[in-house]
Amino acid sequence: MIEILQDTLVDSIKLLPFLFITYLIMEYIEHKTSEKSKQAVKKSGKFGPLIGSILGIFPQCGFSVSATNLYSARVITLGTLISVYLSTSDEMLPIFISEAVPISIILKILATKLVIGMIAGFIIDFVLRIIKKQNQENEKIVDICEKEHCHCDEKGILKSAIKHTINIFIFIVIITLVINVLIYFVGEDLIAKFFETNTILGPIIAGLIGLIPNCASSVILTGLYIENVISAATMISGLLVGAGVGLAVLFKTNKGIKENIKIVGVLYLIGVLSGIVIQIIGIKY
Repeated sequence: MIEILQDTLVDSIKLLPFLFITYLIMEYIEHKTSEKSKQAVKKSGKFGPLIGSILGIFPQCGFSVSATNLYSARVITLGTLISVYLSTSDEMLPIFISEAVPISIILKILATKLVIGMIAGFIIDFVLRIIKKQNQENEKIVDICEKEHCHCDEKGILKSAIKHTINIFIFIVIITLVINVLIYFVGEDLIAKFFETNTILGPIIAGLIGLIPNCASSVILTGLYIENVISAATMISGLLVGAGVGLAVLFKTNKGIKENIKIVGVLYLIGVLSGIVIQIIGIKY
């Protein structure tokens, strides 16, 4: 139990810089810029899926958390958020490097996630602009202090950013601890055996594992791939769906529960279908 607590704190503390910088930027945009400037930031989001998919491939849960907070404040588009989620690598890259996986395989897998994330993000934004053009034109960047009724914006952007960072950090610690305890008692061996007896349903099951709001999902999937328990296509399905702690933060910061469920559904569908297509086509890594 002590080891679980240590892992939980270490994983959560790693996110602190991302959380603080994100909230500091959000507070500055909300309180120090004009409405015209805010809309200029929002419109620049047309290139968001490209930037989001590139940033997402870096091995950190922090990018998905930052993107989630920015989306909740409507600083970035839904397409950008999805592109970050899909391309996020979490612990995959460090594990591949430590296990001396050929660089060519690593680059192909990262490129696959990047391209899928970018394409999906642009398509989602394009479709939403057509369907909800009038609504999106009138939508404004949300003031997180106003939304949470905390009145911390009256204390300056630095103190406000610190308060929001501490609040979400505590939430992440609790969620991560619960997930780590569950994984400890279920065991990775049981998960591996489940894959061995359900190879046809590989991408579907991997996608469900990817939904675990914790970096542990990427560790499990990458480990199973290295041990030749699952195929590259199956691993990619789970890694595409896996967004680290980002999904947990989404339900905490974005108040539309129905919207959050739809976002998770779209993410899961894209990840599973991508894995199935890769498997059918027979792309080699």
